[in-house]
Amino acid sequence: MFDRAFARGRPRSPREYLGLRAQVSIAHPRRADRNAALVFGGSLPEAHAVGVSDNLLAVQQRIAAACRRVGRDPASVTLLAVSKGQPPEAVEEAARLGLDLFGENKVQEAKAKIPLCPDRLRWHMIGHLQTNKCRDAVRLFEMIESVDSLHLAAEISKWADRAARTMPVLLEVNVAGESARFGYPPERLLAELTQINALPRVEVHGLMTMAPWTPEPEKVRPVFRQLCELWRRCQDRMGAPLPCLSMGMTGDFEVAVEEGATLVRIGTALFGERPRKRTGADDAP
Repeated sequence: MFDRAFARGRPRSPREYLGLRAQVSIAHPRRADRNAALVFGGSLPEAHAVGVSDNLLAVQQRIAAACRRVGRDPASVTLLAVSKGQPPEAVEEAARLGLDLFGENKVQEAKAKIPLCPDRLRWHMIGHLQTNKCRDAVRLFEMIESVDSLHLAAEISKWADRAARTMPVLLEVNVAGESARFGYPPERLLAELTQINALPRVEVHGLMTMAPWTPEPEKVRPVFRQLCELWRRCQDRMGAPLPCLSMGMTGDFEVAVEEGATLVRIGTALFGERPRKRTGADDAP
């Protein structure tokens, strides 16, 4: 039953997910965990085994050290925990340690996961957002960090209006001009900024970028510096402050903080490597 339900799509609600899992657990306890892993992209480890506590302390210390190097207050940097591929147990463990802001890359995973996590948590959409997922994104997230076109912003505004809310957004910028990355080219962002800001149900809070991956974080310092300069230009053009500059991930967040990041998005450095999906023989009942 559980396998057939998943073949038709993921559970539509936490009640449906828990009900299906409970029914299968009676006859096939191993299969229950295997199918639950399909929702969240990996196995469901025991919460105490996640090992988030030491990782969180280390990340906080590294943020503080980066702030000291440039004369910043560590309180000016917000830590967003990237929970992509992590089960609800891992999120709950992080929440017990005081984290309350989490980021998801995919709407479908967020729909399955968020209802199973503590209600007090706040969620950002940080992955590429398709226009056909805007309705769910507006319902699920406190902020959408990945707006990369006027068309997408208009669609978000439309669904936010239907939900009678205003949607905070960040504009994603492809600073490095990578062909495989989403995001605004800087000059096109400046050209469309006024139009996006005029949308009735969208509120621009700042900019976001993903730097190219490199084992040498210092190499992406120019990317973060350019985004910070563009952020200032956007504020001048709008005549208003933009509070959020979202840049920096596990491999480069210290450089991002030194260059002015107000929000860093950290996954692996907090949770460890994401649980691997089970394939082949591991999928057997």
